[in-house]
Amino acid sequence: MPKVAIIMGSDSDMKVMSRAAEILDELGVGFEMNIISAHRDPDKLFAYIGGAKERGIKLIIAGAGMAAHLPGVSAGLSTMPVIGVPIYSNNSLGGADALYSIAQMPPGIPVATVAINGGLNAGLLAAQMLAISDEALAKKLVTHRENMRAAVAEKDARLHEIGYKEY
Repeated sequence: MPKVAIIMGSDSDMKVMSRAAEILDELGVGFEMNIISAHRDPDKLFAYIGGAKERGIKLIIAGAGMAAHLPGVSAGLSTMPVIGVPIYSNNSLGGADALYSIAQMPPGIPVATVAINGGLNAGLLAAQMLAISDEALAKKLVTHRENMRAAVAEKDARLHEIGYKEY
């Protein structure tokens, strides 16, 4: 049963948002993924968020670029946690517009915000939130961290073995 809803405003966001899906898959966290536009189909978004708890959803990861209303509107429609992922855009602001739109929510409607194109961290943050009440998931997160440390140690050992010019 999915515990996390991953939503994005456009299929152009898929490359970033799939990183959240990949880490949730790796950690064994169920999720559902949908393309829903806050601007082009607000009625669908309202219905989707309105039925999320009944589907077992515990939190939402919402990715959006430019005006980036999807995370904020989602947070306004529900009391469950929302993690916003600002998506890089080719406009002159390069994703800063989305970052500001998501991070600068009005008082009373919080949205946790990760870095521009931070889909992976959004998935990890979602897992950490769920791990508060799921010891098995907490252990998987510890293992994930240990694996990251080991990977860095291996890279460092290789650097010392072959030197920076060959690396």
